[in-house]
Amino acid sequence: MDWKQKKTALFPRPGACTLRERSLGMVSLRAMGDSFSSRTAVPDLKTMSKIQAKKRHTIRKSQLNPIFSRLKGEISDSWVIFHRDQLEIVETTTPLLLYLVDKKPLLMELDGIVFPTLRGILEHPFPERRIVVDSGAVPYVVNGADVMRPGIVSISDDIRAGAPAQVVEERHGKPIAVCIALYDAGGMREMKGGKACKNIHHVGDEIWALEF
Repeated sequence: MDWKQKKTALFPRPGACTLRERSLGMVSLRAMGDSFSSRTAVPDLKTMSKIQAKKRHTIRKSQLNPIFSRLKGEISDSWVIFHRDQLEIVETTTPLLLYLVDKKPLLMELDGIVFPTLRGILEHPFPERRIVVDSGAVPYVVNGADVMRPGIVSISDDIRAGAPAQVVEERHGKPIAVCIALYDAGGMREMKGGKACKNIHHVGDEIWALEF
């Protein structure tokens, strides 16, 4: 059973979602800070051209520390799960970079932010940056929909506006997407409705389907 078939078996969903080819206006997530809101544009992999691997090479040891330092800034002490003495980098046809850990695409970088891919989260679960959604939200999120506040059942305290987070389904605790939070944890908890997170990577998308 390939990854697409596994996705369908684990997460039945309505319809099919294709990636549209449009130009991307990149903005700095870090510069947005606490003022980040649902009205602010964020890097959206769904609007990029088709994601394909372009170049692949081994990273020098002297270049590893900055990568792991940025990862630590996102997932705290759990960064050590992904630490290796050697990484490969895969440049793609989009601004997205992938880092191969033990020959597998377990880390990604977008707009200077390093965070685990869904494959990385599945292989090496960690508790940080965690947003749990109910079963009603799952079919939409795995189809690429953004995360709406009514579907969220829990939010970890370290959720920050403009920073990535893992989206986990409530029943089995499986990660189903990586998103960019539009609000800090406190602000998100106070919301009664509306969009809470921008979905940038989900089960079955082009990042998920890339093979090396």
